Amino acid sequence: MKQHLRQIHPLAWTIIVGTMFGRLVTSMSIPFLSIYLTQVLGATPTQTGITVAVSSLAGVMVSFYGGYISDRIGRKVVMMVSVFGWACVFFIFSAAEHLWVFFVANTLNGLCRAVFEPTSRALLSDITPPQNKLLVFNLRYAAINLGVVFGPIIGLQLGSAESTFPFMISGLVYIVYGLVLFLQFRLQRANLPEHVQVAAPRLRDALATTGRDRVFLPVLIGTTFCVLGYGHFSSTLAQYVAQNPLFEHGSQVFSYMLSLNALTVLVIQFPIVRVASKFPPVVPLILGNVLVATSLFLFGIAEGVMLLMISVILFTIGEVLMFTMMDMLIDRIAKPEWKGTYFGTIGFNNLGSVMAPILGGLLLTQFGTGNGLFVFVPLALTTALGLPFLIVAHKRLVIREKETTPIQVSA
Repeated sequence: MKQHLRQIHPLAWTIIVGTMFGRLVTSMSIPFLSIYLTQVLGATPTQTGITVAVSSLAGVMVSFYGGYISDRIGRKVVMMVSVFGWACVFFIFSAAEHLWVFFVANTLNGLCRAVFEPTSRALLSDITPPQNKLLVFNLRYAAINLGVVFGPIIGLQLGSAESTFPFMISGLVYIVYGLVLFLQFRLQRANLPEHVQVAAPRLRDALATTGRDRVFLPVLIGTTFCVLGYGHFSSTLAQYVAQNPLFEHGSQVFSYMLSLNALTVLVIQFPIVRVASKFPPVVPLILGNVLVATSLFLFGIAEGVMLLMISVILFTIGEVLMFTMMDMLIDRIAKPEWKGTYFGTIGFNNLGSVMAPILGGLLLTQFGTGNGLFVFVPLALTTALGLPFLIVAHKRLVIREKETTPIQVSA
């Protein structure tokens, strides 16, 4: 393990550590946005759902282009522009006083995330040897969750459910992250692999290639439903717990649920990944979808904090199974010259994140927070709609890899 850690590229360490601090500060503020909009600005659950969803909608619209452009003009330019733009977005959040300003800021938030995230993941793939890729992708995922362990608790202490001040801290941290990235790009210029700068084919060709991929397409559709289920945690569930009379101090309970989610990831991630890596890469996604759908049902019937927390653990195991192997799956499907394009195109599964707060908001408006079963049963069922597509993708990938594996002829 120590030898593999020493082999990790310095720029990869910068992205991993930067990701940890980035998620620390954003988890102080973004998860509480729906609570702030309903309780402070007086927005309805549907208005809140639309405002939260617009971030993912903007991301879906540009996610492909973010990865594609990074293939065309290089990772450095794209990452530099997006990370400093992201910092400015957080400053807009901190100054916002009206719902429409939050709507605009969250739109820009989605744009920056959709450009920066696939580009940084493609760069990690570029600069990491094949034998270390699973380790690096999982270190990045662990960094995300290490930040989220402490972020919600700090955000609760800073009054994130009633104040926009934590967004100011997020903006400052992303400025520092951008400066460190800029310095590392200059220091490591000679150590970057040449194909980072290779131009990708034309956009029309890129769209045609990903669209014709008989494995990638059902993966994309299936994971859209996975993301739909996952998206309810920070949108629908946040409003439900904060406003449900069954849970005293709901905002505080939700912050503990966020931290438990992240802490559970840190504890179980590497043991689960060690086991999951022995199976075909789509199988963990299938099991993860089942667990997330089941946990959503349990959220709906929970009448006390204990069952909520048990459901969070179950949800988290499903989350780990779905998302820790996703980067490895995309890396396995895509050719080297298409990696930015594939990592960008998989961002279309964030349509699930668009639908989650809107669907959840409509159900909360219709049935209220006192009818959890009527809210969460439809959410669980829609999440499970991804299963048929993932099963098809699994079967096709097995067939493809059998066809491409050289036949060993014994002497």
